[in-house]
Amino acid sequence: MNTAISTRLGTATAPASRTAARTAPGGRAHHRDTAAAYAPGLLGGRTEGPRAEGARTDEAVEELCAAVFASLRRKDQRERGRQYVNGLLATKGRKSIRNIAHQISGGDTAGGSAAAEQSLHHFIAASTWDWQPIRTALAQYLGQTAPLSAWVAQPMAIPKGGEHSVGAGHRFDPHRGQMFRGQQAFGIWYASARMVTPVGWRLFLDEESAQEPSQDSVQEAGPGGEESYEGCAVSGVLNTVREAGMAVRPVVLDIRDIATRATLNRFAEARVPVVGRINPEARLLVTDPRLPGFGAGTLAARDILQNVRGLRMPVEWPDPAVPGARRTSLVAAVRVMVPDPAPGRRREVLLFGEWEAARRLPTQLWVTDMVRTDPAVLVRLTKTALRVSVASAAGGQEVGLRDFSGRSLSGWHRHVTLASVAHAARSLSAAPAVPAQRPADLTPAPARHALRRPAPAARPAPAARPHPALAAR
Repeated sequence: MNTAISTRLGTATAPASRTAARTAPGGRAHHRDTAAAYAPGLLGGRTEGPRAEGARTDEAVEELCAAVFASLRRKDQRERGRQYVNGLLATKGRKSIRNIAHQISGGDTAGGSAAAEQSLHHFIAASTWDWQPIRTALAQYLGQTAPLSAWVAQPMAIPKGGEHSVGAGHRFDPHRGQMFRGQQAFGIWYASARMVTPVGWRLFLDEESAQEPSQDSVQEAGPGGEESYEGCAVSGVLNTVREAGMAVRPVVLDIRDIATRATLNRFAEARVPVVGRINPEARLLVTDPRLPGFGAGTLAARDILQNVRGLRMPVEWPDPAVPGARRTSLVAAVRVMVPDPAPGRRREVLLFGEWEAARRLPTQLWVTDMVRTDPAVLVRLTKTALRVSVASAAGGQEVGLRDFSGRSLSGWHRHVTLASVAHAARSLSAAPAVPAQRPADLTPAPARHALRRPAPAARPAPAARPHPALAAR
């Protein structure tokens, strides 16, 4: 391998081909607008033959493993981690420990495969190594090679037929609108212009499925170790953001069927900007006396947006599901307040909606505390969640994110952590070495996360600006 890798945690040196995507000298990016860092679309990979692509993936795996496994004190643990990641990428079909062991042993003898299986099973289920430093190192490594644009919380339903898998139970998946038997997890995805990949995880443990104390279940936990669905999602994001120790970037997540007010309050208390998709029936207060609905009490978010549909403007965005395709939506935004019994927690947020057809109701509704950000920028930022959905459906299966079959919570965390490393290596090897569109520079977000207005030269043309009634008072 041509690139020297530092063995200190989180200080891996990026290869020469990636230097154009690194942050400014000194280790910190100097940024101007948080949401403007989003570079839309899925960037296509190189058109190379299978042998060249495989060699590039092998190099990415070796480099990434050398960086993120530095926290493992023993050489044999670092080697087992590398073997497991390679096995996840090379094994066909289900990524069980048995199939991975068969793959890395070459399938020569039953004895060799059985020994490899026993060794890997102990490494995942019975060892004592901590997964959190590996996740932190992964996020910091990505921060050097593909600067962060946003965090995305992505739910992941894991069907399970057995009775003994940790966290398994009868679940209602609010994002699919159906019941299922299995586990519900949240992946916290790192999103940049080049790639999206998971770096943090949290398994939902309610009263039915909580089986043992966990280092990842420390907030909203009841006496039995359970926590609320929304608490699981929000705590997973905030823990990942805190452990990564990176510059503040917005979080994009779907809060349609979870506690909207409580979720927004948690992010406000943590001083992390958020863009949350909400239910059309969520009740909000119009705060601008010049707009319809002011003084009428709480109104459904969909009705508030329908009342200001005359202010809609077209916004073009790249479709992550169809590389190279571009779509256009109609967008309107209005400042509102989330009702709260505690006066001290009442604050303005920006409600914005997206219409796919002019004569129909808005198809997506979002709220954000980044009230000074141009709605067009915010809409493109929400497409990061769509990028993650596309990557999760394709790459998640290829690296076996759902394939852990053990019973222990720590084993589940170790498996998804190593699967995240495999996903990152695969994504880095497939992404262009130099992004087609680099993120704009950003400055730290103000304390209330309302983004600063851009300099006059950077403002959009007058035709693209929102109606004056929506401007900051």
